Amino acid sequence: DLRKVDIHEMLLNTIKLSGCEFRRRVTVTTEFGDVPEIECYPGLLNQVFLNLLVNAAQAIEGEGSVIVRTEMEGDQVHISVTDTGRGIPVEVQPRIFKAGFTTKAMGVGTGLGLSITREIVEDTHGGRISFDSDPSKGTTFHVRLPMRQRAAEERE
Repeated sequence: DLRKVDIHEMLLNTIKLSGCEFRRRVTVTTEFGDVPEIECYPGLLNQVFLNLLVNAAQAIEGEGSVIVRTEMEGDQVHISVTDTGRGIPVEVQPRIFKAGFTTKAMGVGTGLGLSITREIVEDTHGGRISFDSDPSKGTTFHVRLPMRQRAAEERE
């Protein structure tokens, strides 16, 4: 259901939920800006944040860190997830949001997480998702969401 939610509460709950993926080897910190409640589909956004956090943890070999940030950008909220993992190789970056594509070993993941994430952010919420990646430093995913959702009939 579409409703107004505290994005920070959602993120903190998702960080707790994804904690088993970190297994004490990844430190997660938050840097939350002054962001009012946003209108969204919370269950779907939880899936987005869970996908991004799990991917971030899986990209880190050994110990590392993940930073989750929020800030306002005009009439949008900008959520970023930064990891100190291995980064995304330049040659595969154009395919990263394609269904079935994965950089993980055979039998690990389905290659659908980022495809579904893109669909939820862009198609369902009218937002944007992008990333910056440096194979020597890690990756940051950027999710930008409007504060209010357009009525369903306006999207069609």
